[in-house]
Amino acid sequence: MAVTSSMAPGVPRQERRTARARHPGIVLAMLTFVYVLNFLDRQLLGILAKPIQDSLGITDGQLGLIGGLYFAMFYCFIAIPVSWLADRTSRVGVLTIACAIWSAATIACGLARTYPQLVAARMVVGFGEAGGVPPSYALITDTFAPGRRGVAFGIYNLGPPIGAALGIALGATIATLFDWRDAFVAIGAVGIVAAIALPFVIPEPARGAADPGGSVQRDMQRDKAPFWATLRAFFTNPVVTLAAFGSGATQFVTYGLGNFAVLFLIREKGMTLPEIAIWYALAIVVGMGGGMVASGRIIDRLSRRSRRVFAVAPAVSLAIAMPFYVAFVWAPSWPLALSLLTVVMFFNYFYLSCSVTLVQEEAAPNQRVLAGALLLLVMNFIGLGLGPTWVGAASDRFAAGGAGNALQLALYTLTPFYGIAIGLFLWLARTLHRQETSA
Repeated sequence: MAVTSSMAPGVPRQERRTARARHPGIVLAMLTFVYVLNFLDRQLLGILAKPIQDSLGITDGQLGLIGGLYFAMFYCFIAIPVSWLADRTSRVGVLTIACAIWSAATIACGLARTYPQLVAARMVVGFGEAGGVPPSYALITDTFAPGRRGVAFGIYNLGPPIGAALGIALGATIATLFDWRDAFVAIGAVGIVAAIALPFVIPEPARGAADPGGSVQRDMQRDKAPFWATLRAFFTNPVVTLAAFGSGATQFVTYGLGNFAVLFLIREKGMTLPEIAIWYALAIVVGMGGGMVASGRIIDRLSRRSRRVFAVAPAVSLAIAMPFYVAFVWAPSWPLALSLLTVVMFFNYFYLSCSVTLVQEEAAPNQRVLAGALLLLVMNFIGLGLGPTWVGAASDRFAAGGAGNALQLALYTLTPFYGIAIGLFLWLARTLHRQETSA
């Protein structure tokens, strides 16, 4: 019987620590925890929108710009050079520095006294978070073999629902008991501690280590992927570009809704911050979290038969989500609205694990960080950059026209983007079918 205890005799302490760190479950747990912090920091603005508006006197349109276009300008485009650097150096090192930057900037958000100061701090949060997700995608791909990556990415993508739920529960509670600024400072401080711990927990895996045909691709390790060739390979590949634009259209809805959902539930459905801290957090964990786990299992099981599942699964899930979304915006009471929103969130997020897994498997091992960053560039600039900006501007426009339910009307305008996303994923399914037929 093998000795597995950390107190095993004759094994140096450093070797025991390294052995534990190399366990895939530990790597995935740490990367997921960092992603939780990443998304938690990002969502605090939307969660605490009402007290921030009351304190700084900003409009829905200004709030949409901070959470949308201003943030995305840094988050999306800085990710490209940062990811190119990570493909050529240490992905763990880049992730560590990025976590420290966005956490310090989150603290700065809590110290902001004016709208321009808050804008500047949010831009730096975006700068830091640009180095968070793409290196993690590549680290997971080089830790888990094909056939296990869908579940691994499904677990990793629990970061957004857990981060959002914790942000709601902790942020709303801290804001109620103390002040909205304290929530930013406290959560940013946790991120600083995580950044310090990260390199001690996750070793740098060899590129391509988990791919079929060998444990370590030494030639690929030495080959530094050229920047422009990687960009060209991404944007001339119809599979990855359709996955990226389909995801972008989906995120136009998810981020447009997500950045204003708490404000909508408080302003137009009558919820309070303490109710938000319990019930909205629970809806996110059950809805979004359930969708992430279910989609990962579905694509791991069905992708062995056909890669079309990477496109069909999000197309079908979004078709189911759309009528529930319209009913959520219409619902006359917050309990009914929240019940419908839970269903919406379950089906809204099937696309994420599908697109990430597909793009990572299409990319060469030494191009995976940059490929992940390019996927995020397209889908986040469309979704994160334009979705909240659109909703905030539409709300201001309806309010200027005298509408008493301006934010509700603005959220209705997101509905056509479901149709666009479904169409793009069906196009992707047809492209994958042609590839399989010709092969």
